[in-house]
Amino acid sequence: MLPPCRGLLWLGLVLGSVCSSLESAAPDPLNVLLIIVDDLRPSLGCYGDQLIRSPNIDQLASHSLLFQNAFAQQAVCAPSRVSFLTGRRPDTTRLYDFNSYWRVHAGNFSTIPQYFKENGYVTMSVGKVFHPGISSNHSDDSPYSWSIPPYHPSSEKYENTKTCRGPDGDLHANLLCPVDVADVPEGTLPDKQSTEEAIRLLEKMKTSTSPFFLAVGYHKPHIPFRYPKEFQKLYPLENITLAPDPQVPAGLPPVAYNPWMDIRQREDVQALNLSMPYGPIPVDFQRKIRQSYFASVSYLDTQVGRLLSALDDLQLANSTIIAFTSDHGWALGEHGEWAKYSNFDVTTRVPLMFYVPGRTAPFPDAGEKLFSYIDPFDPLSEVMEPGRQALDLVELLSLFPTLAGLAGLHVPPRCPSPSFHVELCREGQNLLKYFRFHDSEEDPYLHANPRELIAYSQYPRPADSPQWNSDKPSLKDIKVMGYSIRTIDYRYTVWVTFNPDEFLANFSDVHAGELYLVDSDPLQDHNMYNDTQGGDLPLSLMP
Repeated sequence: MLPPCRGLLWLGLVLGSVCSSLESAAPDPLNVLLIIVDDLRPSLGCYGDQLIRSPNIDQLASHSLLFQNAFAQQAVCAPSRVSFLTGRRPDTTRLYDFNSYWRVHAGNFSTIPQYFKENGYVTMSVGKVFHPGISSNHSDDSPYSWSIPPYHPSSEKYENTKTCRGPDGDLHANLLCPVDVADVPEGTLPDKQSTEEAIRLLEKMKTSTSPFFLAVGYHKPHIPFRYPKEFQKLYPLENITLAPDPQVPAGLPPVAYNPWMDIRQREDVQALNLSMPYGPIPVDFQRKIRQSYFASVSYLDTQVGRLLSALDDLQLANSTIIAFTSDHGWALGEHGEWAKYSNFDVTTRVPLMFYVPGRTAPFPDAGEKLFSYIDPFDPLSEVMEPGRQALDLVELLSLFPTLAGLAGLHVPPRCPSPSFHVELCREGQNLLKYFRFHDSEEDPYLHANPRELIAYSQYPRPADSPQWNSDKPSLKDIKVMGYSIRTIDYRYTVWVTFNPDEFLANFSDVHAGELYLVDSDPLQDHNMYNDTQGGDLPLSLMP
């Protein structure tokens, strides 16, 4: 491993592995704070959502480079996290479910925190970073990725238990779960505990002579919507609209639909006696789901705000890169769906932003704070506009090479094909070019050639029609894989036969297809695949 490059950290970005000596006094390497949120679609003020109260995340965006069109590679937790934390696509990690560990099942691939650890960083994990369980070897990939044992909130174990007080006064395991925090077990919530632990670690690292890489994984707005009940007040039900396209599209092939089984298993949803697989959910309950999702986002925003305010108070904001993203999006009634588990934009598009001290925002003056905490209940707080924005399509795979480059480390090389034998390489684009602002100071929007930009995603299914395990099929049950291409003009998906024993897709055996022209159909409701006979786009474009 090469040591961190230091010569150009304050003047620009390092491309490649050669360190410049333009400055006589090399500054210390930059720290990294990586914030990963669970199931967060770009329902944020900084992404143009005028209903959502997210002032602290919006404040981060105002000092960051924000990517408007970033996409996850599979819209479910474990496969997505393993993908972007290793920089490899699901077809390389061979993880499409929750039931294998990539180092055993696919290859001994390096991770982002492992790479930073091997380059002299103290690496720390708080909350849900890797997905717990087999997919991270029941250890959050320790000891490979982390310098100290990962931290998990003690109150996590109550997330899916009967802690939601219903109208009958009894406790239930509900989907909708606004709570009085003082009354829940331990008198706290997991994300509050994670924020407290992350701040404690920052305080400890302030006096360290080593740079740090701290990953903080927040649970909300993942279901159940268990959040402090006062956040409901931000979203009166009379202000909550339905999804703009709440019906299942007429041209949607059955294989593309997910029946949101994890929603159906909650006690309050079971009481609705919904039909399987299409529902629909009653309109008044739809509004309550959307209200609770938005309230969970605002609760999350307070935790991000407290974390960033502490970073500022500890005088670490000038020396810490901050990256903020989500593992995937979440459908709130669009296409009649209520979960992730698909290839639509609403489930694959995620927020992605990077704050780089002195680069995406000027260094603050003495005593000035970049990240003062903002109360989302304060009606006088100003709506903050994003800083610079990139409109190009990018993938979460780019997180690995981009963070490495921003920190001045050697950017891992592109992976050969196949790359199962290569421990350190990356399958995603390096986004460092978007941080070179000198030739576009008057333009807040950054562009490449839009015709060259493609984001890939995929999703497995056990059958051609929705069934009980359509959302989360185990590897052995996968019979069909939906490979999806998102370009500036269209989203194109083919559902093809998949052999789970050999991890092979048969593109000559197409079960169904989807083609959405996003300029005229941005919500992706009108499938044009059969109109074009499905053969106009080359399958060779698939990764």
